[in-house]
Amino acid sequence: MKLLTRQTGIFAALVLFMIATRFYSHFGSAVSLPDASLAVFFLAGFYLARLAVPAAMVLISLLLVAGGVDYYAIAFRGVSDWCFSPAYWFLIPTYACMWYGGRWYAARQKANWASVGLLAAVAWVSTTAAFLISNGSFYLLSGRFSDMSLAQYAGSVVKYYPLYLGASLMYLALAAALHALLTNVHKTSADAARS
Repeated sequence: MKLLTRQTGIFAALVLFMIATRFYSHFGSAVSLPDASLAVFFLAGFYLARLAVPAAMVLISLLLVAGGVDYYAIAFRGVSDWCFSPAYWFLIPTYACMWYGGRWYAARQKANWASVGLLAAVAWVSTTAAFLISNGSFYLLSGRFSDMSLAQYAGSVVKYYPLYLGASLMYLALAAALHALLTNVHKTSADAARS
């Protein structure tokens, strides 16, 4: 029961974090944080893949939250619908890359410094795959680039990759630091209780 309560709290925190950062610019601005959705899906895969409910239900729930926030932002907040096209459906495999990256890492991580390197590698690969899927599908399916060659498109979006990767890695680094801190506090408390 304690594990379920903890995981429910983690799920709620991740949902709130995604909602709070998804309304505005993907890369953030002077007054808003960058969208944390990529990191949220990775962290959900890491922390919530072994719930009492099927893991797919958590993934689907997060996808529905992301879609609901986008709908609300476009329909009621005046956010541009520029990115809403048939390519929008490819956010499912985009976020699934992050989810499965988190799950893969959860099965292999250990409480040592080598695990930090593995986290960085898995986060980089997952985010890069997510970038290629989301941007490639937008180029091919959005209907907004019919006069642009693939090379021209690649040249115009290459400037977005560092921002896309940077936001994801920043959130995951902060989450890893928080995880390490809380794990250490919990271990210290447990050691003190045994003394």
